Amino acid sequence: MSSRPKGNPTRFSRRYSAALRWQLQLKPGAGLHPAESLGREALAVGLDSLDLAMIHEEALITLLPPGLSSRNSHATIRRGTSFLVATLTPIENAHRTALKKSGRLNRRIVTLRQQLAELAATHRQLKRHSREAAREALKKSDQHYGQLLERSRHMQEHSRRLSHEILSGQEEERKKISRELHDAIGQTLTAINVKLATLGKKATVNSSGLEKEIASTQRLVERSMDTVHRFARELRPPLLDDLGLIPALHSYIKGFTKRTRILIHLKAFSAVEQLDSDKRTVLYRIAQEALANVAKHAEASLVEVRIQRLQKVVRMEIHDNGKSFEVQRVLFAKRITRLGLLGMRERAEMVGGSFSVESSPGKGTTIRTEIPLGNGR
Repeated sequence: MSSRPKGNPTRFSRRYSAALRWQLQLKPGAGLHPAESLGREALAVGLDSLDLAMIHEEALITLLPPGLSSRNSHATIRRGTSFLVATLTPIENAHRTALKKSGRLNRRIVTLRQQLAELAATHRQLKRHSREAAREALKKSDQHYGQLLERSRHMQEHSRRLSHEILSGQEEERKKISRELHDAIGQTLTAINVKLATLGKKATVNSSGLEKEIASTQRLVERSMDTVHRFARELRPPLLDDLGLIPALHSYIKGFTKRTRILIHLKAFSAVEQLDSDKRTVLYRIAQEALANVAKHAEASLVEVRIQRLQKVVRMEIHDNGKSFEVQRVLFAKRITRLGLLGMRERAEMVGGSFSVESSPGKGTTIRTEIPLGNGR
């Protein structure tokens, strides 16, 4: 180690001497923050503990006036020593940190050497058994691709079966609409035609009683119009486009309750209307399909529909107090009865959302849909 401070310590020595003089002029017990600041500065310019000790010694000799009593000299030296210790603290801390890092580095080097030795041994072993390992890897690769091929065939079969179910479901829906149109509107129009023919005959003979007949015919026309409007609402409710999701749900729930006598409570936050049209349509269709399933299968007397905001998603929960079912069995059944659940899941995933079903005995069924806010998918 050098016997003199590194570099040119003249400027630092002057700063140190001035700081020490100021410290000695203060009352005993004063803070040593200037000393710690000088220690960090000494560390930054590359001075070590010996350099600081030499600078301190020179400064202290200069500051001790001749003729100072022994008692005062000892007190000044003790205070100066405290100042020096505080100055050395940052350097000693840095040394301890360096030693710790050096110890960790040495341990890391030892670990790396061990790992290198293990890797070298593994490399030699792999080199000795490379042909056998290659044959085994090729065999496993063939098995893996065989499994992938088998899974692909299963997925294709599943896709074909699902497509068949979708087509069958569409055909069933067409049959239902056709039957409704034939039974409801067709019969009503036939009755109107008969009424009009009767009115035509009566008008040529006797005009009395025509008003009642006309009123009866008008009621038939109104009934046909109501049926047509109901079909139109089920296919695409105008309220959904004109007023929004909440009014459309209120309207559908009102008609649903009137038809089924099932009580429904709807609770929704108004900001759901800020969702784009596709996402609001998805929520409406899922609610529509879920309530249809309740009417068909659940034997419930009460349904709660709740739409709320949770952080970055909109969650819709539809809970009924009806009988439960085995969710997995229904989802993977090879029948069209599962198509409603699959359709709801497909609709949710189509807009970047998620869909889940929970059902347990005594607790009914809960259908949960979460759709992201904003334009993210």
